[in-house]
Amino acid sequence: MTTPGLARRLGLGDAVALGLGSMIGAGVFAVWAPAAAAAGSALLVGLAIAAVVAFCNATASAQLAAAHPVAGGTYAYGRAELGPWWGFVAGWGFVVGKTASCAAMAMTFAAYAAPAGAERPVAIAAVVALTATNLLGVTRTAQLTRVIVVIVLLCLAVAVAAGLAAPHAAAEPLADAASGGRDLYGILQSAGLLFFAFAGYARVATLGEEVRDPRRTIPRAIVLTFAIAVLVYAIVAVTVLSALGPAAAAASTEPLAAAASAGWSWAPPVVRVGAAVASLGALLALIAGVGRTTFAMAREGDLPTALAAVHPRRHVPHRAELALGIVVIALIAVADLRGAIGFSSFGVLLYYLVANVAAWKQGPGARRYPRPLQVLGAAGCLVLALTLPWQSVAVGILVVAAGIAHRALRLRTAA
Repeated sequence: MTTPGLARRLGLGDAVALGLGSMIGAGVFAVWAPAAAAAGSALLVGLAIAAVVAFCNATASAQLAAAHPVAGGTYAYGRAELGPWWGFVAGWGFVVGKTASCAAMAMTFAAYAAPAGAERPVAIAAVVALTATNLLGVTRTAQLTRVIVVIVLLCLAVAVAAGLAAPHAAAEPLADAASGGRDLYGILQSAGLLFFAFAGYARVATLGEEVRDPRRTIPRAIVLTFAIAVLVYAIVAVTVLSALGPAAAAASTEPLAAAASAGWSWAPPVVRVGAAVASLGALLALIAGVGRTTFAMAREGDLPTALAAVHPRRHVPHRAELALGIVVIALIAVADLRGAIGFSSFGVLLYYLVANVAAWKQGPGARRYPRPLQVLGAAGCLVLALTLPWQSVAVGILVVAAGIAHRALRLRTAA
């Protein structure tokens, strides 16, 4: 009897939509407050640093995806190019960090969409609905993501127009951003937080076994997704700083809504609708991406092998996605993880550190981009990871250490 596998059903437009659904999520509505608190107006420098590091990571992922068009992203690439332990560290950091992000995105959606006191039930309902959508097949996921991305971009367009129509706030010159604690460390910390926004192109790579003509489609989708997201984030950053100024942006719980309100009083509800829908889009893409990485790890025995099953008709890793949905619902029931951006960023930066090292190791036959980009990407990931808030770094190191210890014990027991 032939074991069912994942089916190649996605084209370039589908892959780009799934990437944008991850990258233009709730972060574009909320990340400006902690970034401005860390760096003031120099968050624009932080955004540029995050974009450069993300570009290096994107090119490394594109090069690896062309050589290894399989599910699992950097987990699979690390195993193939560097060895099982490298792949495990990347996959474990990604799965744990992004599982926390799933819970955070669900709670963020509920914060915008649910009446007071009903946030947790609404967040759980969102997880159930989007897990069910993913279980219907990857084409259904892509179709819904396209609709979500269009709605979010329209809401962002309203927010930007309203913010730019507002009287300009007093600007803090970049040269003065080093005062008041806004030194290089603050700028790098803002870059680490803003990097969270660019991590969505990993979703494209994790779908390596479901994209048509993957050696051509995945690299193009990664670069296109990255370019569009950088443009959107740069426009929004300038709008928020122009309308509010760094101090007010840092103090606001909804900086983009506040910026829009400064221009058009009727705009904030539109922004909040955009934020709610963007949270759903990010959650939908996260469930798909984490589910595929979980499936790939289970297939290699790094997670329970029962999770490696593929539905015979829908061609999705249904057990992995169901297990993920259950874990996310449990997290929502016991904790509010909306403050988990730093922890998730640590896991994703570790993931891309492995991607850069793996791409650097590839030989001339697989090389699409110069090696210095991978050196810069690896160094950038390491620096940004270590300049995140210390609590995020500490939790990240503990989680990775726990995963390594568990795998070592499992291998010793199996020997």
